[in-house]
This record gives sequence, C-alpha cells and structure tokens, in this order.
Amino acid sequence: MKLLNTEHSPLAYVLDFVLYGAACLALLAYLGVRAPVGAWGPLAAWALWGLLAWTALEYALHRFVLHGLPPFNRWHQEHHRRPEALISTPTLVSATLFLCGVYLPARWALGPWPAAAFTLGLLVGYLLYSTVHHAIHHWTLDTAWLRQRKRWHAQHHHVYPVSGYGVTTRVWDGVFRTAASRWLRG
Repeated sequence: MKLLNTEHSPLAYVLDFVLYGAACLALLAYLGVRAPVGAWGPLAAWALWGLLAWTALEYALHRFVLHGLPPFNRWHQEHHRRPEALISTPTLVSATLFLCGVYLPARWALGPWPAAAFTLGLLVGYLLYSTVHHAIHHWTLDTAWLRQRKRWHAQHHHVYPVSGYGVTTRVWDGVFRTAASRWLRG
C-alpha cells in the first residue's frame, strides 16, 4: 500500500513537511484562540517540555527502534545504504503515533490545553528534526553548524553506526555514552 511506503515520491516527501508545518500552525492557532488567557505561561512551559522531550524521543527511536527492532531496523538499513533516497516514516504512521501515543494519553493525564501544548512542542521538534535530517543529506548550504551535523551524521552512517543517534543534538549521545570519541573533541 502506497500510504505505508517508507520510500516516498518527491511530492509525498514534501507533503510530510507541509502537513507537519500546518499541524504546528493549527495547534498554535488553536491554543492562541481557545486557551484561557491566564494559562499561556504554563502552556508555553508545556510546549517547551514537549520540544525537549522530542530530543530524548529522537535519540530513543533512532537507537532502539530504527537500529534494533525488526522490521524497522531493516527499513532503516536501506536509508543507510541509500542516504539520499527519500526514505522516511510514512506520514500516516507518524501522525497516528503522535495522535494515539502522545496527544490522547496527554489529554487524559493533563487535560486538553497542556496536552495540545505538549504535543505542539513535540511536533515542532519532529519538524525541526526532519528538516535538519533532510538538510544533512540534501542541502549544500555551508554553515559551521550544518557542517558539524553532516560530519557527525556521516560518521554514524559510515564509520560508527552504533553511535551518534542524535541528529539535532548530541546531548543524549553524551549522556548514554554513544558519542564517538572524535565527536567530543569538536
């Protein structure tokens, strides 16, 4: 079924960015229009927690699911073999996971406003991760920050595949000692 393919057409690949960008804007607008005015400070904190939680989730998913759990590890190996191919999680799968694995449990545990804000933070993190990962493999933009990430990610792909699971940050690789020693020297 095309909706569940990990290799996307160029249109489907771009639509993933568009849909997640639209979801972020929709959640932000929803919170801005509907949330109680006095709750904006705490909701901003929930969104920040969501963004920070994304970094840990990114690391855990990459390390334990994409490099460890069949069939996801086989699908991810294809990305390692062909890093410039348009391979990513099908939007239907990721959107379902965000809805059923994040928003609905958070709504049950925290209420509608904190759940929406936390989910917004996670979605922004996912969109940033997707953009950085795409840039690493496809952009020729030459900035020191992007060059560093390209170097780290190339080491993960080709030299130290059992290290360097963070794409947007190496914090969790440092915490869990999965950073290649060369990375720590800068």
